[in-house]
Formats: sequence, C-alpha cells, structure tokens
Amino acid sequence: MTLIPAIDLLDGACVRLTRGDYGRVERYSGDPLEVARRFEAAGARWIHLVDLDAVRAPSVPDSSVNHSQSAAPGHNRPTIRRIARELSCHVEVGGGIRSLIAVEELLEAGAKRLIIGTTIVKDHEEVSRWCSHFPGVLWAGIDADRGAVKVSGWEEEAALQDVELAEQVRRMGLAGIVYTSIGRDGTLDGPDIERTNRIAQVSGLPVILSGGIGGIEDVRRVLEQRHPGVKGLIIGKAIYRGRVDLAELFRIDA
Repeated sequence: MTLIPAIDLLDGACVRLTRGDYGRVERYSGDPLEVARRFEAAGARWIHLVDLDAVRAPSVPDSSVNHSQSAAPGHNRPTIRRIARELSCHVEVGGGIRSLIAVEELLEAGAKRLIIGTTIVKDHEEVSRWCSHFPGVLWAGIDADRGAVKVSGWEEEAALQDVELAEQVRRMGLAGIVYTSIGRDGTLDGPDIERTNRIAQVSGLPVILSGGIGGIEDVRRVLEQRHPGVKGLIIGKAIYRGRVDLAELFRIDA
C-alpha cells in the first residue's frame, strides 16, 4: 500500500484545515517546495497536493478562457509546477479542477494523477470526455459526511450517497477513487476504514483512504483491516503535528 503525505496549498503556503473549514486554518510553512523535498528525502513515492484557492475560485467555462493564461484566476499552479518539476517522486493534484483547460495545464505542469471532485457529480459526460483524452490519470474525489456526498468545497450536499457515486465513476472511465471522510478530515481521530472498504467493494476500483489518520497505529490498523482494493493512504496533519515519524512511516511503505 502506498502512503501519501499531503500538502494543502492556500495563498502559496502549506496549511491544514479541519473538516474543510477555511476559518480553521493552521499554517505550517511558507515554502511548500521545501516541505515536499523533506517528504521525498524521507522516502515518499507520491505527494498529494490540494489547491485550496482553486476550490474557492469561480468556475470559468473553457470557451471563455484565454489559452495564453491560466484557466482559473485563483490557484497555486506555479507552486504545483515547481514541486512536480523539481522532485523525482510523483505528484497527484486535487482541488478546483472543473475544465479541460485546467486538466491540460496541470498535466503539462508535471502532475501524474488528477483528482476530480465536483465535476464528477455535476457533469458526468464532460468528465467521461476528459477520461477518453487522458486515460488512466484521472481519479474521482469522493468526499462524504456519513455517506452523503458533498461538493463545491464541501459547502453543497449532492443528492446521492457515496456508494452510488462509487458505482457510477467506474462507468465514467475514472481510474480510481480518493475517498475522504469529511467528519474525520483534519481531526486526528482515526480513519473511517469500514466506509472506505465499502467504496472499494462496490466500485471495483483502486481506492485511496483520506481523513483522520492520527498516528502510526492508525496506519497499521488500515493495513490490517483494509479491503484489497484500498491501495493507498493519505496522511496530513499527523505529520505536521509530529505525531508520525517520517522515517518509520516510509519503512512501512517500503
């Protein structure tokens, strides 16, 4: 199983939120590239980047975008590019990816995997087209609170359950799922292994668990109790709070 350290980007800095609340921001570093280098030096094979500014930026239709400029006015793509280009490990990116232009820009910047959230709920056909253009690199980001899917930065509840969406995304051509338990995210209270296992079971896709990891014992519990389809685990705040030793973490991942 792949253990993936997370870097959330807000105003160019490395931060963590609690349950996605922008009013509960903890700032850890003004230079995310240095944080990413530290993760890679410790043994990370993947780094998970979330562009929190892009999540809040207004949607811009592809037809109205000046192709010489970025697709979104508020984003951290220069930072994402620096991390992806200067490190040897792989980078996956999520947050505010709502247009084909954004997909193309992030892949050109060096991202190896893109996580699509809101658009998989609001425009199935569009995402299916993206998948046909870029097979194998687009994953679904399913974010749920006690099974209820939330979108638009977790501010809007979709009219479907996480298991329903998990069944749909495979038919859309997405390569895997990053499943986030919103109630656990940033809390350090332990992961929702049972729900994540269910998502892996119903989708038949590889799934990455996100949310709630509070220490190395939580990592070991996931390893012991996971469905075979749960292939990865995202870890954020536990690293920044010093509750996980990076060398020990990536020895498990070896």
